Amino acid sequence: MFETIKQNRIYSFITISIIYILTSILGILTYYYFSQKYIFYINLLLTDIICTLFVFIFSLLFSNSSVYDPYWSVQPIIIALSYQYFISDSLNLIRILLHFSILFWGIRLTLNWAYTSHNLYTQDWRYVYLKEVTNIFYPFINLFGIHLFPTIIVYLCVLPSVYIIMFKCKEINLFFILSFLLSIIAIILESVSDYQMHMFRKNKNNKEKFIRNGLWKYSRHPNYLGEILFWWGIGFMAIFGLEEKNYYLLIGPLSCNLMFVLATIHLADNHQKRKKGFDKYYKETNMLLPFNI
Repeated sequence: MFETIKQNRIYSFITISIIYILTSILGILTYYYFSQKYIFYINLLLTDIICTLFVFIFSLLFSNSSVYDPYWSVQPIIIALSYQYFISDSLNLIRILLHFSILFWGIRLTLNWAYTSHNLYTQDWRYVYLKEVTNIFYPFINLFGIHLFPTIIVYLCVLPSVYIIMFKCKEINLFFILSFLLSIIAIILESVSDYQMHMFRKNKNNKEKFIRNGLWKYSRHPNYLGEILFWWGIGFMAIFGLEEKNYYLLIGPLSCNLMFVLATIHLADNHQKRKKGFDKYYKETNMLLPFNI
């Protein structure tokens, strides 16, 4: 039965859905428990960590760290909706646009994960690579690098959303609208780049080639650029949507930016080095932006 669940696509998705429903329930109960003791952002951090450890148990159970992958896209939706339902005093235009951005982003990213994940044997190549190079240290890398570190990053990224939902908003203004549009454009950028990559990979003749068409002609990682810009959009929505300008909230998008530039992109480029012509491709195609700065 266990092997059938891991192999069958439908059973795998049902299993993952159950895991995240249980995680969401655990998160709400845990936050309620901590709300009697700590300030809200500490409560949220502790809840996030406990929920991540809960998912980590299933990653070990299925010997697949990609059980954690949906956490990145599901967690912000659950947090935003939970704060809106349980804590917020009202729903205004600024909060509606915020929820629209997060729902649009989260659903799209989750569907993209579902498209590329065939069953519970499907594991992100980065985790396989890290297991090979870290050897006996992989359990440590698995817990802290693959699970807890991304959780901290997404916690920092979603914090501006929590502030918008909890604290007094200003009247909607041009800068907020521009920030909202940045988040939407970023989602579209991710969507188009992922679609182009899926179409490229469908052709088996492209296995040892580099994608050089569409958005990928101008950037080696347009999908990562979209992810980075989305969180900057959310951060700026908090800056321009709240009465108090809490600039420290921008540490979220900044940390996300640094994670992609210093870690994620570095891993992806190293993975591509095995292909013939990488040096030429690397020199001719910018890392993120389609122009040099």
